[in-house]
Amino acid sequence: MADAPQIPDEAETRARWGNFAWTAENAAKAREIVGRYPPGRQQSASLPFLDLAQRQVGAETNTQGWLPVPVIEFVARELGMHYMRVFEVVSFYTMFNMAPVGRYHVQVCGTTPCMLRGSDDVMAACKSRGLRKGATTADGMFTLSEVECLGTCANAPMVQINDDNFEDLDFEKTVAILDALAKGEKPKTGPQIDRQTSAAEGGPTNLTAMVSENHDYRGEWA
Repeated sequence: MADAPQIPDEAETRARWGNFAWTAENAAKAREIVGRYPPGRQQSASLPFLDLAQRQVGAETNTQGWLPVPVIEFVARELGMHYMRVFEVVSFYTMFNMAPVGRYHVQVCGTTPCMLRGSDDVMAACKSRGLRKGATTADGMFTLSEVECLGTCANAPMVQINDDNFEDLDFEKTVAILDALAKGEKPKTGPQIDRQTSAAEGGPTNLTAMVSENHDYRGEWA
C-alpha cells in the first residue's frame, strides 16, 4: 500500500547533503541520546538518530524532512554501523521519508477499520485540494501518502500530518484541516467530533462519577 519513494538523482543529492553534520544543538542531543545505551550498544540509537537527522533536514528545507543517502551514511558512521543496517531501519518505518516531502506530509490510513469508516472520502478530500498520492503539490506545501495502520482504529478514519493525528474525519472535516494548514493556521488535532481521546462519542457512558473526582465504586458493587 505504501508508495515507492521517488529518490532524487544521487549526484544532486550528494552535492546538497554530502557534508551533512549535526548542528551544535543536535550534536548535544545526539550525545544525550547515545548516552542512554550501554557501551557497545550504540546501534540501539539508530531510530532516535534517524529521527533527529530527518528533523534537521526538515528544518533546513522548511519541510517535514527526509533522509538523503549521505545523511543515512552520516548516521551509520556516528553509530559505527554498516550503512545497510541503518538503511534497513529507514526503509522499514513509514515515519522515515526516503524522498523529499512537502511542508506537510499527509499520511492517510487505508487499513480495514479506516477503509470501512470512510478513508475513501478522506482521499477524495485530499484530491479535491490538488493532492495526489505519492506526489508533492507544486507549491511544495503537501505530500500525500497512503499508509498502513496508524493505531487509532477506534477513531477511524484518520490521517497523520507530520507529528499530529486528525481523527473521526469525513470529506468536509478533511478539507477544513487542509485549508487551515494552507493558510498557516493550526487546526485542532485529535478527534474532530465530540469525544475525549478515544472515549465514546458524546462523553463517558460508564463510570461517569470518575469524570470529576476519584470516585470509589466498591460500596455500590457489593
